Amino acid sequence: MLAHEYIRNALLAGTFVALACGVIGWFVVLRGQVFAGDALSHVAFPGALAAAAAGIDQRVGLFTATVALAAGIGVMGRGALAARAGRAAAIDQADDTAIGIVFMFILGLGVFFLTRFSLSSGGASGIQAAHTLFGSIFGLAAGEARLAAAIGLAVVLLTLGMGRPLLFSSVAPDVASARGVPTRLLGIAFLALLGVIAAEATQAVGALLLLGLLAVPAAAAHRVARNPFAGIALAGLIAVAAMWGGLALAYAVPSLPPSSAIVALSVVIFYASTILA
Repeated sequence: MLAHEYIRNALLAGTFVALACGVIGWFVVLRGQVFAGDALSHVAFPGALAAAAAGIDQRVGLFTATVALAAGIGVMGRGALAARAGRAAAIDQADDTAIGIVFMFILGLGVFFLTRFSLSSGGASGIQAAHTLFGSIFGLAAGEARLAAAIGLAVVLLTLGMGRPLLFSSVAPDVASARGVPTRLLGIAFLALLGVIAAEATQAVGALLLLGLLAVPAAAAHRVARNPFAGIALAGLIAVAAMWGGLALAYAVPSLPPSSAIVALSVVIFYASTILA
């Protein structure tokens, strides 16, 4: 299997992307921001198609759209203010409704750009949309794989670098703020990193299955590990194991898409964690 260059490229990119998804996903689950991850998976689709329609690299659209939306969510977040006012449930429900409306608008933009791209590129539009929605990790070139690995490693290091204050502000935001921790700025920076890895992971598992790699290994780690740092390490390990196993399974069964295999193994590990917990 390792004799094939496309497998080596997929393993290189997939290992670091999965590690980053596991590490940052642990904080996503802890902070209750899984819905934010779902939002980023939605915006990745029109972002990539907008770039394709404009005739530029789809990664420009992916990163621009996901990072901009992630930072916007951080700036407009009102969960902490609502909790202090004792109105968290009502505010969250209204925010969910607004996000749902934005989702429909974003998907509408995706259809618009897909249609516009179709008029100028013929059948290439369908291939581009499929790669964005379902991933194309076996199609990564050596340079793309190295770039993905570098981005994944950078996200891991930056997330771990802000790990202690981020953990403090996630568990006790009021106390952290009183101690001088810049909780709001930290939250925006964290979501921006989430946007970066969401854009990169879209190329591996696709926009539709992104949440499976981002949240499922982290949720399994939360069930098993009680120590936060052990949980972060376990989430990264589970995500990498699912990536490796999924790539091997997809190689053994050519009709099985690698993204489906990766997420399926993540789900299997999650349900196994419910037995161990």
